[in-house]
Amino acid sequence: MEFPYVTLRNRTGSAESGETYGDERSDLKAGHCEVGKVDLGVLSPLAEVTPAFMREELLRVKNVREMDPAAVLDGLEASAGARGPAIYVHGYYISFEKGCRRAALLQQNAELEGRFLWFSWPSDGSAAFYTHDEADLYWSVPDLADTIIKLEQRFGTMNVDVVGHSLGARGVVLALYEVASRQPDIRLGHVVLLAPDMDFDIFARMLPRIEPIVDSLTVYVASGDKPLALSRQVHGYPRLGEAGNDVSRIKGVEVIDLSDLPGNSPTGHLYHIYSPDVGADLQQLLNAGKLAGERSGLVAQSDNLWKFGLVAQD
Repeated sequence: MEFPYVTLRNRTGSAESGETYGDERSDLKAGHCEVGKVDLGVLSPLAEVTPAFMREELLRVKNVREMDPAAVLDGLEASAGARGPAIYVHGYYISFEKGCRRAALLQQNAELEGRFLWFSWPSDGSAAFYTHDEADLYWSVPDLADTIIKLEQRFGTMNVDVVGHSLGARGVVLALYEVASRQPDIRLGHVVLLAPDMDFDIFARMLPRIEPIVDSLTVYVASGDKPLALSRQVHGYPRLGEAGNDVSRIKGVEVIDLSDLPGNSPTGHLYHIYSPDVGADLQQLLNAGKLAGERSGLVAQSDNLWKFGLVAQD
């Protein structure tokens, strides 16, 4: 599994591919990351029956090739085709090595090969440094906005999809708010916020600025998301990615409630890389351009809320 990246991390000088970049702020760099499976030898058949959330541990970063950013975009232009790229922004507690592995899993789960671009901001990769990560995310927002604008200029109107997970989804919203302020006539494709770790009320206030510059905006939510429950306690307000918010206040946003799907990870926070159902839904949205009312497996609960596989409410 290989994909292009752009990163704001510092070079470490390490000979280990997974440690090519660290957690310090730096200038923008780009390249390709290659991820492969660990060779288990005679135990390889066991990998097929390993729980989904353990398969990440069977991956390793095999190679990282830094390249000129323009060359990376040239290659992406050649491989993405008419649909254009989908840029993905990771969340909190993500080292470069862990981020490569999870980006590879998302690319595979959502079938985004050829059009996937990973944006890696300088997360500390430590569970203890949440506030440090918030600061580094905010520091990265202008570069993320610049990258989105450059992609739209190269690939064209409504040909750039933007995907963010957890704290990275907050960064996506902030970057899009900046993009809308700087380039009000820009038109992006589908924006997807997966388990977004963002204040619900703040998102509702920012939405009117963002909605006009995107083709669609989809938010995936779930009950039982433990990291978001903890974030709600830390911040004192409900998170956008938690189920149960009054989504009628964010009309124009398609909210997908995953609460009734089988759990695929102990935290309930990583369904985008572990759940084949979520992967299939993302494929229909990002590759086929189908909105929620057109996608299989979803049942409408209200004007802008859908659930997986439930009987429609009267």
